[in-house]
Amino acid sequence: MQVDAGMEASLTKCARGKPFHIVTPLLESWPLSQMAGTPVLLKYENVQPTGSFKIRGIGHFCQEVSIASAWVRPHPNSLSSQMVKRGYRHFVCPSGSNAGIATAYAARNLGIPATIVLPESTSLQVVRRLQGEGAEVQLTGKVWDEANLRAQELAKNDGWVNVPPFDHPLIWEGHSSLVHELKAELRTPPGALVLAVGGGGLLAGVSAGLAEVGWQHVPIIAMETQGAHCFNAAVKAGRLVTLPDITSVAKCLGAKTVAARALACTKEFEIFSEVVEDVEAVSAVQRFLDDQRMLVEPACGAALAAIYSGLLGRLQAEGRLRPSLDSVVVIVCGGNNIDSGELQALRAQLGQG
Repeated sequence: MQVDAGMEASLTKCARGKPFHIVTPLLESWPLSQMAGTPVLLKYENVQPTGSFKIRGIGHFCQEVSIASAWVRPHPNSLSSQMVKRGYRHFVCPSGSNAGIATAYAARNLGIPATIVLPESTSLQVVRRLQGEGAEVQLTGKVWDEANLRAQELAKNDGWVNVPPFDHPLIWEGHSSLVHELKAELRTPPGALVLAVGGGGLLAGVSAGLAEVGWQHVPIIAMETQGAHCFNAAVKAGRLVTLPDITSVAKCLGAKTVAARALACTKEFEIFSEVVEDVEAVSAVQRFLDDQRMLVEPACGAALAAIYSGLLGRLQAEGRLRPSLDSVVVIVCGGNNIDSGELQALRAQLGQG
């Protein structure tokens, strides 16, 4: 069947169907608001079906690829035409845990097989979750970058497509939906937005979303942990920097090199790149558990530490942020690589036990 561009757009809209992510709650936290001296609103991405924000971008990517691969003789100049030539019918994703779970979830819902490649240090609970979603699991190397090399090799198989955890325009487009939800609920922009940076996909997507809703003036506080600070290193150097190793306990922030688009965003938006120690991130995880009765991983603790460590107040005292903010939104990015036993082990390792 030959379809023109207009028909293809209409069919694509119908075929795409419901997104795999949900509209997550945005709620004020009384304890964090008291600490910050301004309303702190939490965007609860940890309640996504896959436990993290990753399903926004990865779900969108997987849907777009599967739709493009489904057409029979699409318009010759379309993106679908290029993708159908590859005949994508197997997803492969290099992951620290969360991107892999999002890929496996999307693959199961689309009826497409998936192979997830993770570092050898990945917890058994994550492996079981992936297998429960029907994915094949391969453990390779010490860090994500080594798993990524293996995934790139697998993606050379006929019909396989590499699902990038953070570095692709479709991933950023999916993550931008988070900001559209904020705009629909808040109506007026927050005084600042806090998020964690790993590979930079969330930062790139949120930046895109801010521009789309006309909030490009909202400052972004981009948080990392020391030892997984590839974005901060790039900002300081003015170019991409590859860390020699990931030494932070926040393994899900563990890309050695940030996406180029994330660094480019610093030229277009007001972004404060901040780094906290592991002890501050893990302390934030424990305090958040006590305050909000929710357990998140240290990568998410890095974002929460902007409030718990007093960083927000320091930025205001230094004149980098306005002294009075209408509200601050913190993206609770979530995470699957944690349980109560792991949290206590981390606290003991860092002398908090």
